[in-house]
Amino acid sequence: MNQQRHGRWLRFMWGALFLAALWWASWASAEEPIKIGVILDLSGPAATIGTPSKLVVQMVVDKINQEGGINGRPLELVIGDTEGDPAKALMVAKRLVEKDQVAALIGPTRTGTGMAVKGYIEKAEIPTIMTVGGDPVIAGGPFGPFRWTFKTPQRTSVAVKKVYAYLKEKCLTRVAILTATDEFGKDGLDRLKQLAPEYGIEIAASEAFDVADTDMTTQLTKIRDTGAQALICWTIGPAGAWVAKNVRQLALTLPLIQCHGQPDPKYVELAGVAAEGNLMPSTKLMVADQLPDTDPQKAVIQDFIHLYKDVYHYDRQYPINTHCGYAWDAIMMLANAVRQVGTDREALRSAIEETKGFVGISGIYNLTPEDHNGLGTDSLVMIQVVDGGGQPAQ
Repeated sequence: MNQQRHGRWLRFMWGALFLAALWWASWASAEEPIKIGVILDLSGPAATIGTPSKLVVQMVVDKINQEGGINGRPLELVIGDTEGDPAKALMVAKRLVEKDQVAALIGPTRTGTGMAVKGYIEKAEIPTIMTVGGDPVIAGGPFGPFRWTFKTPQRTSVAVKKVYAYLKEKCLTRVAILTATDEFGKDGLDRLKQLAPEYGIEIAASEAFDVADTDMTTQLTKIRDTGAQALICWTIGPAGAWVAKNVRQLALTLPLIQCHGQPDPKYVELAGVAAEGNLMPSTKLMVADQLPDTDPQKAVIQDFIHLYKDVYHYDRQYPINTHCGYAWDAIMMLANAVRQVGTDREALRSAIEETKGFVGISGIYNLTPEDHNGLGTDSLVMIQVVDGGGQPAQ
């Protein structure tokens, strides 16, 4: 009898331990954070873009976690600084994927660092939403597969089309182009040349500069004698401001058009009075107050601005720029996909690729297997610097 009771007791105990183990496994799984890797330029020439992007990603993660996380699991960011160095970017990406076991990646900041990590991303099969401006990361063909690579900023080709349509409308058909020698600048140069005939644009001159240059007067002096009706500059960061200053210094009167990476109060701060009158394609974020109430993006943009300015006060150090919006869109799009399918990599990749009608800060995204960006020219507006601020171009 004692043996029977002992046996029943043992079975009871083992059963209780088994149920406790199941409960613990279920509880641990529900609470285990979902790790998201973030690789951005937090130092180096593009730090004024990468740092506010990081702050926005953290802001969104805080918002999601305060609302209960995703399916009961909080998000956890694992952040790495690329320093603007392609080799460093690859090293950081490998560390986040292989050591920290992140479910997906956000970033990097620039086209060059994006291309440096793209091959690894595709081989490692890790869903990645980049915040780079250039097309090569999702262009395919000679640039390699992009099955696991997505990006939130408009394609270079989309921004070029917006600029050329504006110039055509203004009957400015003879242009000079001045582009950086980095990957983003080269991509801009290719698209500017490729799309010019479609809009009846003649390229009167093409000059280049290094992103670290602070004097482009030699190139601009050559451009001055070509009879160009407008000047298009393709770069991000401080170099664009130096171009504006040099244009003013040489008293060039032709309109200066910057690319879609420059709508940023920092550009105006660096260029000073030389920024006045400059044109550029921009997301609606930079003219939020002037959007009609019927615009489906307006409420989303206003929510973002409220959090950024009124709750977190990030604008005190980093005034809102277009790149902030790209970061918001990247983490939100990723979070939506995780909410739908969890963290299985293939399922997550497919969910991102099937994104339709996602109303973001930078546009309404409709992705396809062929287009891992999903934005058209209607997501951009042409703006002009007037009295130090951005206004819709006339």
